[in-house]
Amino acid sequence: MSKVPMARLDRLLANLGYGSRREVQGLLRKGAVVFDGAALSDGGQKIPVVPDLPERMTIEGAPVDPPAPLTLLMHKPLGVVCSHREPGRSVFELLPRRWRARMPGLSTIGRLDLDTTGLLLITDDGPLLHRVIAPRSHVTKRYVARLARPLRGDEAAVFAAGTLMLESETEPLAPATLEPLSDTEARLTITEGRYHQVRRMFAAAGNHVEALHRDQIGGLSLPPDLAPGAWRILKPDELSAIFA
Repeated sequence: MSKVPMARLDRLLANLGYGSRREVQGLLRKGAVVFDGAALSDGGQKIPVVPDLPERMTIEGAPVDPPAPLTLLMHKPLGVVCSHREPGRSVFELLPRRWRARMPGLSTIGRLDLDTTGLLLITDDGPLLHRVIAPRSHVTKRYVARLARPLRGDEAAVFAAGTLMLESETEPLAPATLEPLSDTEARLTITEGRYHQVRRMFAAAGNHVEALHRDQIGGLSLPPDLAPGAWRILKPDELSAIFA
């Protein structure tokens, strides 16, 4: 049986973004931290860091935030960026404010540009992040593109050939799968994540992407009932679906 990880209460809550250790002590003094039905007052007390912690601990009457590792599925809306450093509103501003102070910090698994919507994964799990984006994992990403001009008819063959070169690149793209949905709409599945790859692929084919939406990563699909800007925590079976 594996040993249950333990953490000092004050350090745990500080790492979850509830404030500095001094601020956490203030929560403890007023009885705001309850674990298994009992108010806690000792910041040095060791607490089990287990997945069901939000079911066992409350902060000011609300379930404590889940401990690391944490992975979220977000429906990224238009007009937000996927970086802490880029100018403009960030996807991290759609999360609880205190989550920006979590340690380890949250990062997006890959990026969607300002004008692309759809399935975005956010995690503090470094090994998971690298496993998803690693070329050897061959995790697919599926997009629906609305185009400015009708498809010519040869794009599927061009993208599947594995010989398409993008401007300023020195290596051809891996084969990709194109499924026309109408004259000006197509579903494209890729295994790489080069800079603005889908838009540049259609540009190389003489077209222009007017709208782009990602609806699937690996075997994980964007839930149809998840509104733009909404997010939820992924379950273990959903994490496994990414690599299915």
